[in-house]
Amino acid sequence: MNDTTRPNPQPVDSAAMPRFGDIATFMRLPLLRDPAAVDVALVGVPWDGGTTNRAGARHGPREIRNMSSLVRRVHHATKVSPYDIARCADLGDAPVNPVDVADALKRIEAFFARIHAAGALPLAAGGDHLITLPIFRAITRNRPVGMVHFDAHTDTWDSYFGGFKYTHGTPFRRAIEEGLLDPKRTIQIGIRGSLYRADDMDWGLAQGIRVVTIEEYFKMGPERVAAEARRVVGNGPVYVSFDVDGLDPVYAPGTGTPEIGGYSTAEAQAMLRGLRGLDLVGGDVVEVSPPFDPSGNTAIVGATMMFEILCLLAEAAAQRKGRA
Repeated sequence: MNDTTRPNPQPVDSAAMPRFGDIATFMRLPLLRDPAAVDVALVGVPWDGGTTNRAGARHGPREIRNMSSLVRRVHHATKVSPYDIARCADLGDAPVNPVDVADALKRIEAFFARIHAAGALPLAAGGDHLITLPIFRAITRNRPVGMVHFDAHTDTWDSYFGGFKYTHGTPFRRAIEEGLLDPKRTIQIGIRGSLYRADDMDWGLAQGIRVVTIEEYFKMGPERVAAEARRVVGNGPVYVSFDVDGLDPVYAPGTGTPEIGGYSTAEAQAMLRGLRGLDLVGGDVVEVSPPFDPSGNTAIVGATMMFEILCLLAEAAAQRKGRA
């Protein structure tokens, strides 16, 4: 069990050290190595070995850390200060292998298994979207989870390049096949873009995934979509996975597979805030690719969405403490 007698780690005070000073960590939190010392573990996964076209997301965690210095302590809308209700810290980066996909997946899984065994909730910064599969293997093997998935793509394709099963387009098909993800408690929000084949989405729909295309999203609006997400995932454990290419690329151009016609950052924030109170077990923000956005704006977006999810996870951790 986590040691609840220690004071909560706190971000560096910008009145004592300016935002451009000191070592870059997620949200300017302390860098710790012991997952038993935290309730919410912020982790980088600097790996894009599952990318099928435009690589670069391996550099995402470092730039998200840098830009997260712009994030302050208290959520302006909900007034949640995650550091006051839960112990949050940067646990560094998961070890990766940039040249061997199978080995990389094992290394990432082992790192997150330590976090899960310590009772902490993981919040990952990718990296490409294949990183979610080893995270699921680490935290959901004994109980499949539901998922709220923000993305332009379903990531339920079967294979690429003559039968290769592990790319950033396949993680949720593998997770369903392995019994890690409950498709009937999964909702995918913002799906759009041209297809390889007319039946590309049929497999996921047949499993019971609730797919909200971008056309349906704009008819419903963020509040109704958030309510639909709550209905789909119900009261069971749920994971939040946020691919920045779910956003319109005017807001997040630095990503490997941009698709025009997406929702805005403000709409994404509204949907995330609509998930408060769910039984959250972890989350990630993926596919930030700094080489495609020298302005750094996409990394700011990634850091801000991480903070939105961090507030949700801190509340979930506090609720668990209250029930213990």
